[in-house]
Amino acid sequence: MDWTKNLKRLEQMADRFRVMSDPTRLRILAVLGEQELSVQDICDRTGYKQSNVSKHLRVLREIGAIACEQRSYYHYYRAIDPQILSCWRCTKTACNESGEPHVKADSGSDTKLSSACD
Repeated sequence: MDWTKNLKRLEQMADRFRVMSDPTRLRILAVLGEQELSVQDICDRTGYKQSNVSKHLRVLREIGAIACEQRSYYHYYRAIDPQILSCWRCTKTACNESGEPHVKADSGSDTKLSSACD
């Protein structure tokens, strides 16, 4: 079966792209990709307020990108979806310091980008 005709799968893919389209969530994923952290630790590392971090953590949990473990009064979060982290790293690699793509669309980007993300 042609997977492009599977609407449910396409909706799941779109959900993952929506999650990855927010700079705040990308920054949270960046710090969680390094180690397990409490909400306060995430706030300290990103500079975001607790309410904002909690909102984005909920979205990341809903798609299964992160997991939470409660210890005493604190909640600790960790990245658990290697594909989301791989996508994050691939996108980071595809952009240089100025935010411009390394590979221009008319320069055979499919093969060059694939090799950069392997």
